Amino acid sequence: MGYRSLQHFIEVLEAKGELKRLAAPVSPYLEITEITDRVCKRGGPALLFENVPGYDMPVLMNAFGSLRRMCLALEVESLEDIAREILTFLEAEAPDTLIKKLKLLPKLARLANIFPKTVSRAPCQEVVWQGEEVDLGKIPVLTCWPGDGGPFITLPVVITHHPETGRRNVGMYRMQVYDRNTTGMHWHRHKGGAQHYRVAEARGERLPVAVVIGPDPAVTYAATAPLPEDIDEIIFAGFLRQEPVEMVPCLTVPLQVPANSQIVLEGWVEPGERRVEGPFGDHTGYYSLPDEYPVFHVQAVTMRRRPIYPATIVGRPPMEDCFMAKATERIFLPLIKKTLPEIVDMNLPVEGVFHNLACISIDKRYPGHARKVMHALWGLGQMMFTKIILIFDKEVDVQDMSQVLWRLGNNVDPRRDVVFVDGPVDALDHASPLPHYGSKMGIDCTRKWPEEGFTREWPEVIVMSPEVQKKVDELWPQLGLD
Repeated sequence: MGYRSLQHFIEVLEAKGELKRLAAPVSPYLEITEITDRVCKRGGPALLFENVPGYDMPVLMNAFGSLRRMCLALEVESLEDIAREILTFLEAEAPDTLIKKLKLLPKLARLANIFPKTVSRAPCQEVVWQGEEVDLGKIPVLTCWPGDGGPFITLPVVITHHPETGRRNVGMYRMQVYDRNTTGMHWHRHKGGAQHYRVAEARGERLPVAVVIGPDPAVTYAATAPLPEDIDEIIFAGFLRQEPVEMVPCLTVPLQVPANSQIVLEGWVEPGERRVEGPFGDHTGYYSLPDEYPVFHVQAVTMRRRPIYPATIVGRPPMEDCFMAKATERIFLPLIKKTLPEIVDMNLPVEGVFHNLACISIDKRYPGHARKVMHALWGLGQMMFTKIILIFDKEVDVQDMSQVLWRLGNNVDPRRDVVFVDGPVDALDHASPLPHYGSKMGIDCTRKWPEEGFTREWPEVIVMSPEVQKKVDELWPQLGLD
């Protein structure tokens, strides 16, 4: 069953020894970042800053900052469990026998339990600020890095509806706080929220927006997930929770928000209005440059009586967002395999900050197969941002970067095996010659076949004989080498 609230998740983290409460006064201006960065890079716990001078709400940091906490957040023993669950639904057979029909019943019950449920009253509306009461300065929004353009809301769940179809989008886009009731809305042009805004702007309409801070962990993760455009993130969160997300209508905009949230900002984005946003110390490890983005006007703030403000920091990896990205890698690999069944495994190294490097192993079946996979991956959703794709044979463990680099160095002839293409790149890619558009590279690290023009003999990998390995295994305890 899903977490009742963020407070419930904190209770579980504390019971599992995964949370540290900090009573010392710590400022949200740079100090929380420095402490959290040190703790995260040491593999430390989630942090609850209980004494934030000038504010009456604690700040939760690093809640998703390890694979164990990601599993706790999504209530699984292993992230592979979610992947397997997705696969069972994708590979369900038509129930043409009684046994198959009986086996299908639990799956149907699970599906029936993922759709959101509307409620009339909610904890997130216990306190209401409207009009002159609205003051974002009362919320301990972090200024993360010395060069940041100001304080940024870093873990917002942003909800919009398509102005024409009514489809809901739930995304996570940083928000620079300008003053008591306006923020930036960092919508990259490739994102769902940005598309909703483009449609509204073309119609000359303001776009209603609800920003949710601190829903349950499944909703927060779902907002970051690279789902197909027509899949509702709230339904996906229900799938992860194994029960519906309770939703409540907003008070001033025609949207619904998770009822168990900590804080909700209600408002709109005007057509044609832009304001400079940034710089911001980003997940690339560099400051993203200032640029013009839409402006979010807050007309109401609702919250719990005793809210907790959750935030995250990004910067040079490894950081908390890296573990969320690894969860995405594991959870969505089955979906990629349904399109590209030749893929054996995938590793997006944390140093590659999600989209700069992908290591892929494949069951190579024909000449040019590696190149086919590269181009197919560049055509899949957010994989279009991947700057470098390395393709290996199926026996290569792409989770082992030592093995990856060894094969890369040995198997590649640069002139023959490197592919360059042009296309869309991430908005945060500061190396591309143009914003949003640049080059990408694929490297075929597989064993080359005669049909690919390789006329020399390909050498065998050095491996000890099984008989000697077995003999040494038996002898090993006597050697005193452990």
